[in-house]
Amino acid sequence: MSTVLLVEDELLVRELASEDLAEAGFEVTCAGNGDDALAYLNEGRQFELLFTDIRMPGTVDGWQLAEQARDFCPGIKVIYATGVGDAGDRLANHERYVRKPYNLADLRKVLADLGFAT
Repeated sequence: MSTVLLVEDELLVRELASEDLAEAGFEVTCAGNGDDALAYLNEGRQFELLFTDIRMPGTVDGWQLAEQARDFCPGIKVIYATGVGDAGDRLANHERYVRKPYNLADLRKVLADLGFAT
C-alpha cells in the first residue's frame, strides 16, 4: 500500500480527499497545515506522495513544503491542489496539480499520471 501525506487546511476538503485517497488504495496521514506536515517528516515518517494545498495558514506554503519534503523523502511525488490560478508553469518532474473543486476522476487521473495504480 502506498503512503500519502495529505495537507489541507479546510477540514471538509481534507476529510473528502482522505476518503478518496483511501479508496484509491493509499494509507493516508493528514495534516492541517504545512507546519504540521513538516512535524511528521521531522519524525522520520516516509511518504511516497505529498498531496498538498498551495495556500495554507502557517509558515510554509505548499511549494515550500514540497521542496522540504524532498529532503526527507527523496523521490516523493507531489500533487498540488489550488483554487486560485494555474500551477502548471511551476511544476517540476513528478509533480501534478488539480484545480479545486476536484472530483475523484480528476484525482485518479493525476495519480495515474504519476504512476500510481488506482
